[in-house]
Amino acid sequence: MGSFDVLLDSERTQLDAFVEEYRSALEAALDGLTEEQARRRLVPSATTVLGLLKHVTWMQRVWFEECVGGTSRRELGLVQGPDESFRLADDDTVASVTAAHREACATARAAVADLPLNAVVTGHRGGPRTLHWVYLQVLRELAHHCGHADILREQLLAGRVRG
Repeated sequence: MGSFDVLLDSERTQLDAFVEEYRSALEAALDGLTEEQARRRLVPSATTVLGLLKHVTWMQRVWFEECVGGTSRRELGLVQGPDESFRLADDDTVASVTAAHREACATARAAVADLPLNAVVTGHRGGPRTLHWVYLQVLRELAHHCGHADILREQLLAGRVRG
């Protein structure tokens, strides 16, 4: 179900639809790319298409497992900051990062399933906030990084044609 399928549904249904669309779009940015292309750096930062998916996996774990679930980053085995979350290990592949993303998404869905949007969650180091705020933050991050992934993918595919 996409965002245009829920025009008159509840706010929660709409938020879930948008989050799911962006999650899928980030995974789709890797479709048809080779392992090398998925890892290729086209900008001075560590940003790659595969690194973006690894980062949003980390980001969702921070917001849903740490902030909502109350488990610290250390206990979750997460790197402490966002810059580190883009870094790819030698054994990261499109398949392994995608699998980790899907697992994080399933965990996120379960973490919020029984909570109302006005629930106050207290696990984040920045202090309490509502679940509604968490959804908006996650949407902002996902949309932001979908744009990055689109541009990088376009550059990679254009290079394939010219190269």
